[in-house]
Amino acid sequence: MDLSIIIVSWNTKDLLKKCLLSVYQNQGDLAVEIFVIDNNSNDKTVEMLRNEFKEVKLMANSKNIGFAKANNQALKLAQGEYILLLNPDTEILNGSLKKAVAFMKANAGCGALGAKLLWPDKSLQLSVRRFPTFLPIFLMFIKAPKLFKRIKSIERYLYADFDYTRLQEVDQIMGAFMMLPKKVVAKIGFLDERFFIWFEEVDLCQRIKKSGLQVIYNPDIEIIHYGGQSFAQEKIIKKQWLFFQSAIRYFLKNGFFNH
Repeated sequence: MDLSIIIVSWNTKDLLKKCLLSVYQNQGDLAVEIFVIDNNSNDKTVEMLRNEFKEVKLMANSKNIGFAKANNQALKLAQGEYILLLNPDTEILNGSLKKAVAFMKANAGCGALGAKLLWPDKSLQLSVRRFPTFLPIFLMFIKAPKLFKRIKSIERYLYADFDYTRLQEVDQIMGAFMMLPKKVVAKIGFLDERFFIWFEEVDLCQRIKKSGLQVIYNPDIEIIHYGGQSFAQEKIIKKQWLFFQSAIRYFLKNGFFNH
């Protein structure tokens, strides 16, 4: 098995269907298994999968157990040499699955690989960030950018000057597309289930880099990412609370001021 693709879904039936079709269109001669873990969707996602994608390994949870825990359900069963954590609101472009696997095979020091993310109109989506410190996260939480156009600590965290045309090592990549060697998961462990949503992929990148491996952004690998479609359905207050809760957990684990 070359590649195990793990998709956690929650009420994104139509986008998930597009995502799966794009995977098959870009599979080529790769031996691929696909896991979809559904976190108790109420939009008939499970029925769609059972009727139209019988080859998908479906795990239908009776409640929303969160992103990290749901991914771990499939990570424990994945047989691929490489594992791709993929959001359901994405579409694979231009043979990117084969490109990504080929890159991983040629670069043994790569512990996690990220793609160039594009909006549906094919414009660039900013997806690479430096590791966070407390100040920029706190300023974003209190909506300081609405009052001040430029805040140096936030611009640093968001990597405002990042060159998205160049292959390079980075601190963290967005979890919408994250490819990992299975042996790295075996070495550093699964996603930290204390994160319900947000910061679990940042924590994973921290652990990968601390193990001596690289996190790499590759602009030749391209996907469309509709962006936050699952969690857009939650109320703003709940989203803010979950974000803040995850941020505090991350800082308690990795330090408030360490970069």
